[in-house]
Amino acid sequence: MDMSVGQVAQRAGISVPTLHFYEKKGLISSSRNAGNQRRYHRQVLRRLAVIKAAQNVGLTLGEISEALAHLPKDKAPKKAQWEQLSAQWHQELEVKINNLKALQNQLGSCIQCGCLSLESCALYNPDDQMGAKRSGANLLDSE
Repeated sequence: MDMSVGQVAQRAGISVPTLHFYEKKGLISSSRNAGNQRRYHRQVLRRLAVIKAAQNVGLTLGEISEALAHLPKDKAPKKAQWEQLSAQWHQELEVKINNLKALQNQLGSCIQCGCLSLESCALYNPDDQMGAKRSGANLLDSE
């Protein structure tokens, strides 16, 4: 059963412009009827649910797009495909969680310091990664 853009937006709990944006980014797809109106297959609701869930846990649209590119667009993915996607995202989330924990541990020292030096701040410039190429004052210069 094909659904109109309004029906999909209502069922998915998102706006019509969001649907258009997701389609433009290649996250979902539609067909056109004789009147040139978008029509979505019901399976798009599952993709939208996955997109929303992934965004809620902090994944970017780029990460979501990359992962969904390996799944079929015209039919619902099989259980094994979802499990593979879930495992991949689990690893990515673990990295993000570890990075946030490290940031949380460094935040106290930053608040105590109060300098927010662009050249030496452990939060702004961790491990002085930027300093290897140039000082913070030259950060805006083009190469």
